[in-house]
Parts: sequence; C-alpha cells; structure tokens
Amino acid sequence: MPLPWPNFWQHIPVDDRPAVSDILTQLLRHGALLGDSGRDRELYLLAREHQRDLAEYLAPLHLELVADPDRPILQLRPVPSDCGLTVRFNKAETLLVLTLWRMYHDARMETVSEAVVVTANDVWQRLRLYFETVIPPTEAQLRDMLGRLRDRRLVRLQWQEEATRFGDSQIEILPTLPRVIPFETVEAWNQQAALYQQPAAIVNDPKEVLG
Repeated sequence: MPLPWPNFWQHIPVDDRPAVSDILTQLLRHGALLGDSGRDRELYLLAREHQRDLAEYLAPLHLELVADPDRPILQLRPVPSDCGLTVRFNKAETLLVLTLWRMYHDARMETVSEAVVVTANDVWQRLRLYFETVIPPTEAQLRDMLGRLRDRRLVRLQWQEEATRFGDSQIEILPTLPRVIPFETVEAWNQQAALYQQPAAIVNDPKEVLG
C-alpha cells in the first residue's frame, strides 16, 4: 500500500508523481541521474521541470542538487561534515578514484571531447605510474571496484566478455567523478596523491559520497 503523497507537493500532477518518486530513488540510491536515453531521459526531463522542488526537498538532508551544464546529468553533492548519508572510499577505492580523476583531467586538457573513455589496461598502468610504492589491484579487485563506482554513477563500463581480454574493457569516466573530488588544480591533486607514496602516513580520503 503506497504512502500518502505529501501535502506540500500537491501542485505536482498526479500522473507525474510515480516518476518523481523514481527520480528521488535514483538520486538517493546512486547519487546521480543520467538522462541519456529511454526511461532515464524521461525522468531527467521531468526532474529538470521540477528541479526547484527536488532541490528544496533534499536541502534539509544537506544534499545539493547540481545540474551538469554540458550533459543530461543531475547529481547530488553532500555538504561536507553536515550530511549524515555518506560513506568514504576505502584506500584502494581512493587510489582508483584519484587515478581516474587525473586521467579525466588530462584528457579534457588535450581535447574538447565530452566523453573520456579509457581501458582497464590504461587505468592499471596509470595506477602503477602514480602510486609506484603501492601494490596494484588484481583483475578481480579492479573489476569489483569499478563496479562499485558504476553503481555510484561515476563511470560507465563496457566489459569484454572474454576473460583474457579484460584489459580491453572500456571505462567512460563521467563528469560526476571530478565533482566528487573537486581538486581546483593538478597541484592540489599532487599533494593528495603524494600522501599515498608514504606507507606509514595517515591519509584522509578525498571526499565523502552518498552511501
């Protein structure tokens, strides 16, 4: 039995209400709504129509609703230290996210292309380059971590079905990822990455994400 629709949203048409519920579910579950095609495109367009309502609803949870200026993406950005719905990346995930951030940044500096697509081999090689004192992840570990980042709507994945070709799997780094760890400069990234070259150092994770 569905719960009653809130009184403060009575102005939202009845036919739109199930979709608005789906929008909120996706945002809270995945941290972002990707409106490229199909049903997701319909939800995205409706969310933009009701963006002010959604933003005001989420504000008491200390979640900021951010619209991408270039792509059909709505993303939730937790307010640091205030939002109680967040988790932190573990160390292995942090190294991966730092690597993907740098790859995204470098690619966008070289081309105006909106999509940044790399391979699993590219990511593994960059991990070894940036964090040479750290044991790189195994194939299984990398696959698992990338899967969790996909669930957070930070990457899109196109796996190679053949086990021997995992390294050729394509990873699209979405613009949601640099917003999760919004370094203003490469120098700021370098300072954070350098901490992981010191095995005994206590390292702060770069950013909280929705849990």
